This record gives sequence, structure tokens and C-alpha cells, in this order.
Amino acid sequence: MYKRLLIRVLISSMLFLPFLLHNRGDIHMGWLERLEQLTYDVRLVFTMPNTIDDRIVIVDLDEKSLLEEGQWPWPRNRVARLVDRLFDDYQIKVLGFDIVFAEPDNRSGLPVLERLAQDELRNVPQFRQALESLRPALDTDGLFAKALAGRPAVLGYVFRHAGDAGEDVSSGMLPQPLIPSDQDDTNIPFAEAIAYTGNIALLQNNTAGGFFENALVDGDGKYRRVPLLQKYHGNLYPSLAFAVAHQVLGRPKLSFVFQHGADGPRDGLDLDWLTLGDKKIPVGEDASVLVPYRGQLGSFPYVSATDVLHGRAAKYPLKGAIVLMGTSAAGLHDLRNTPIGNRFTGVEIHANIVSGILDETIMHHPRYVQGIEITILVLLAILMTAVLPRVPVMTATLVTVLILLLITVLNLVIWGRGNFVLPLASLLSFTFLLYFLHMIYGYFVEARGKRELSGLFGQYVPPELVAEMGNNPGDFSMRSESREMTVMFADIRNFTGIAEQLSPPEVSELLNAFLTPMTRVIQRHRGTIDKYIGDAIMAFWGAPVRDQQHARNALLSAIEMQGALSQLQKGFDRRGWPEIKVGIGLNTGEMRVGNMGSSFRMAYTVMGDSVNLGARLENLTKTYGVTIAVGDATRKAVPDFAFLELDRVRVKGKDNSVAIFSPVGPLNEMGLDIRQMLKKHAVALQFYRERDWDSAEKEFFGLAQSFPERRLFSLYLDRVTHFRSNPPANDWDGISIILHK
Repeated sequence: MYKRLLIRVLISSMLFLPFLLHNRGDIHMGWLERLEQLTYDVRLVFTMPNTIDDRIVIVDLDEKSLLEEGQWPWPRNRVARLVDRLFDDYQIKVLGFDIVFAEPDNRSGLPVLERLAQDELRNVPQFRQALESLRPALDTDGLFAKALAGRPAVLGYVFRHAGDAGEDVSSGMLPQPLIPSDQDDTNIPFAEAIAYTGNIALLQNNTAGGFFENALVDGDGKYRRVPLLQKYHGNLYPSLAFAVAHQVLGRPKLSFVFQHGADGPRDGLDLDWLTLGDKKIPVGEDASVLVPYRGQLGSFPYVSATDVLHGRAAKYPLKGAIVLMGTSAAGLHDLRNTPIGNRFTGVEIHANIVSGILDETIMHHPRYVQGIEITILVLLAILMTAVLPRVPVMTATLVTVLILLLITVLNLVIWGRGNFVLPLASLLSFTFLLYFLHMIYGYFVEARGKRELSGLFGQYVPPELVAEMGNNPGDFSMRSESREMTVMFADIRNFTGIAEQLSPPEVSELLNAFLTPMTRVIQRHRGTIDKYIGDAIMAFWGAPVRDQQHARNALLSAIEMQGALSQLQKGFDRRGWPEIKVGIGLNTGEMRVGNMGSSFRMAYTVMGDSVNLGARLENLTKTYGVTIAVGDATRKAVPDFAFLELDRVRVKGKDNSVAIFSPVGPLNEMGLDIRQMLKKHAVALQFYRERDWDSAEKEFFGLAQSFPERRLFSLYLDRVTHFRSNPPANDWDGISIILHK
């Protein structure tokens, strides 16, 4: 049993190890990561609210805008008019450009005119005067900067990291950092940029701030996470969504909240939340968030940029809205692959995050989820290792399915009600693989052992014991060994005379009708059928499965067999068959058990003096007029039963005598008359063995009168009468000599 359990534990441990190492990041199981991403996507799609958030509007550089206004980039004076329209006519709240203005706008010809004024036409005063008068209209960047100045508008820029194209070249200008390097002592492992592409200084200096536009791409090319904060040269900068939300909320103070405290990595703890005023934003240890997609593309109102520019757009939903300007035009390459669609606009990804910050619906996936995952994996391993080997295959399958369903349902409940992302694929995969490996081992190793045991012992022991043996098949074999056991011999009395009264087919039917229920009783009490000897049954207890209660089980079996015989006799009477009586002998002692025989025929059987005595006890039931006779060792092994002493006998060829008994019943069920009978019988036997024939005769006579159905007392009266006439030898010790086998 312990060996079998150890192997099962080893199987579970070997499966648990790669999951543990994957969890720690020591190894990478790509299939599990992809499966985890898939289960995340399914949960996300399944639980999306699929509602429209009209607080955030996307002014779209769509195909219509490009067709009417020309290809992007547009002249900056046109963009300036768009900004003026949004703030003056539509009265928007905040404007965020998901666009980088990295180069000056030279399409007005102003740089060429300035060069002419300095070179070829420097001596033409009229030209210089005309240029100065036209400069305000030709300086489109200045017009755009003027439109931005003093308004809650922020511009985007792009960070570059190690491995990106042009990674070591920066251009343009960055806004003022959210937190300068000398004010950040958190030691948070923010993403570190090594270069950037920013906006031209004129524009950047006239805005309320800026943001980076970078998102994080998972291994399958999908956008599930976006960093809210990144570092460059130690300074901390916000993302588009963070910067816009920061503006909308009135630029409240940013705070960091760490696991179990506010000191964070300085105490070895990971970042857990960001707070903007009273808004809590759950983040990963690197300050990234899971994008809280509201629904399919179009979860926010889209307004064509050209309609805004020409005043054709309706006031709703622009008035008082948070506006993000981006593009859905395929030619501008801002379409992204996401868990809910592979042509999702980048600007709508940011819109979802802004909405999630305002509504506090961003999913929480802290690093300590790894510890929760390991804990659940350990519990699953313990549970399934304990249960699967102990139950049938169908039950094991049902248990596994229920566990898989329970994991899924609880995961969805925690996801939906707590906005908390727990791993799912790893738990489901681990559960299924545990089931699969244990079933494979059970079928090819343990089941083979069970089949072998069934082949070896199935003809001897009940299926229940074969199944029990199958729990540890290595402990059972047919090798010969010595054990203390109990043997039974049960024989139909005068079967030869009965058989003479019946036809051969009827004899066969009678034997089958007798042997079948008797065998069921023996097997129900954990007995092993040794053999059928004509009309007799030989059985034993204590092998192949060890049984500390072998004597008790054998005795209970014998008593139940006599009760079953009474019921069986009713059917015999209806068929006109003669009455049958059965004598049963039980003996307990050291026996040799195992596969014995010859090269021609082998049998799993018991041998030894204790077995021989059991056979003789069955034969003595006729002599003493009882249905069950047991040896002294059997009596002592069942102390809560009352026994009637039959005699002390010495069998042929043996020097030692043995006491033999017949069971009367459980001590706690005995009536007063039976108790008095046992006491008087003990006194009578004492007189008998002391040769006090008169006293013995008196006691046995009284017992015979009170219990005429017990032939034993009449037997002793006959013996007393015989010994009066034929006194025994002087060395007689009251022991009967059994000469027959």
C-alpha cells in the first residue's frame, strides 16, 4: 500500500515540478503560456459589458477625412483649426493626440522665403516687408502651437527600447516628466527607454503635457497590456491613457501602493496599485495594466475628423467629452491585433484604459497570484493523488470533471465579482494531466497487477478481496509461507444415502443449490475457497489477504451458513428433496499456505496439523451431536462468544490433547438459562474427569432433562454408565482418543 502510494506521489511530484519552474520563470512552457492567453481571451470576451462609453470620443482620421482633406500629415494650420473647433465650438473637456508631430511643417514655403530674404532678395526691402506680413499665416507650426496653448491638450511621443529600430537615436522634445529622477525612490522595475521620438519643441512647449504611445505586445502578437508609466534617464513619464485621465481628474497626486504596505520594493514587496486622487488603478509590478476592453471595435463614439473640421459633426457626443484623436485608416498603420479582434484601432485601446481608470474596472493581476497558483496546484496534487487511486475509473473521471468545472466556475466568479485575474489554463492543464497520468499508470501498471491477481486468486477469493489486493499487488503472491489462519471444513452428512434417493441430474442440482449460497456466505465474510471435495467445502481465512479477525470471520461465516441452510431447506422441501444437515469444523493455528501441487496441477491451498485437526473437528460434529465444532485456539480468538466445551481429545498420531467446543452465541445475547447450562456443564465435566460418576451422572441427567435437544449430555450419560461397568485405567486423564480421521 505504501509503495503504491509512494509511486502515485512521485507521479504527481514529477508533473508538479515543471509547473512550479514555469511559474517561477525558470523554464518556459510555450504551450502553457499560449493556452493561458487563450483562456484569458475567452474570459475577457465572455465577461465584456459590450456597452458604449460616450464620455470618450474618438476623432478619427478615417478614410473619409483623408479623401476630403488629402493624405496625412495635414498642414498644421488645418490641425490648428481642428483644435479650435473642438474647444471653441464643441467645448470638449480634454484632447489627447495619439499622433507624434516629430518634424516641422515646411509645406507653407516659409523656410524657402526666409532663405531668399537672406540670400538672393536680401536687398529688396519690399520682399522682406511682405514676408513679415505673411509670416503669421505661413508659420503653421506657430498657429498649431497657439491653438494648443492654455488648453488641456496633450501630445504623444514614442519611446524606443533595446532591440527597436533606431534604438540609440532620439529626436524632438520630451515634456516635463511626471516624476523627476531625484524624486523617485521607489525602486519599481519600470520599463526603461533608451531613446525617443518626440514632438518639435515649439509644439511640446505649448501643451499641457505629453504621453508615450507604446503598448506591450505578447508573444502571440496581441495587445493585452499597456504600461502606464515608463522611465527615461531616471525620469518617470505617463502613457496616453494615464496622462488623459490625469488631466480629466484635475491632475491629482500620484501615489504608489505596494503589497502589504507602502514601502514597496525597498522591503522586497511588489507594486500593487497606483492611485490618482480617489481612483485606484491595479497594476503589475512594472506598472502595466491589463486593457479592460468594453466590447468589440466601436465601444466608443467615432467622429470623422473632416466633419469636425467643417462643423458638420453633431454637438453630441462631443460636447464635454474626452477626445482622443487617432486613425482607423488602414494606410496609416495604427490597427492592432487584440484578444477581441485583429483590426482594432490603437487609439481605442487607449480609450478603453481611460474608461477603465475612471470606472475602476481594470483587472487586477498582481505578482502574488503566482503564490496563489502554486498553492492551488499543491492542493490539487494532494487531492487527486489521494482520491484517484482509490476509486473506479468512472468515478475518477467524474471527480476530475467536477474539479475542472469547480475551478472554472470559481475562477469566473473571482474574475467577474472581484476584477481579479487568477490563472486558469495551468490549473485546468495540471488537473487533466494528473488524471491522465494516474489513469495511464493505473491501467498499464496497477490494472495489470490486478488482472494478474484476479487470474491467480479470482477462483478462490471474492471480487472485493481481489480489488483490495489490487491496491498493493506487489504484496501478494502464491509463494508458500507459514501464517496463523483459520480453516473450515463443511460437509453434508450422509450424502451417499441422500444421493441414492435422487437421480444424477438432481444430485448435481442439489449440490449446486447447496454450494452456491454457502460459498457466498464464506466470501461475504472474507473467506477464501480452497476447494470443493464432492459435497464438502474447504475454506480458510487469513490468506492471501491478511486478516486480524480471521477466527471471528470464520465463526460468523459458519453460524450464517447454518442459518442459510434452514432457508435453503424450504426450497428443498418444495422440490421433494430429502433434508440435509451440515457439519462444520473450524480450527485456528499455524498453517502452510501457497501454491502447491505438481508440474501437472497446482492449487492455492493450506496444509499442516492445524488443517488436519479442522477436518477431524468437522467429522466429530456427528459424534457430539453439534453442527459446529471449533478448536481451543479459535475459541480463545473470539472472547466475546460463549462456547460449550465438548471434550478434550487426542487425535491419532499426536501426543498432545486439545479441547474442542461448540459456539453457543454472543455473550451479550445469552439468556439466563444458557448461562446456567454452561455453568452446570462445566461442573459436570469436572466430576466426570475426577471419576465421580454419581455426581457426574446427576448433573448430566439434569442437563439432559432440561435440554433434550442437545445430544452431548446423553453422550456423557452413556459414558458414565460405561465407565461404571468398565472403569478406565489408573492413568486415565479424561481425554478421549480419536482413532478415525
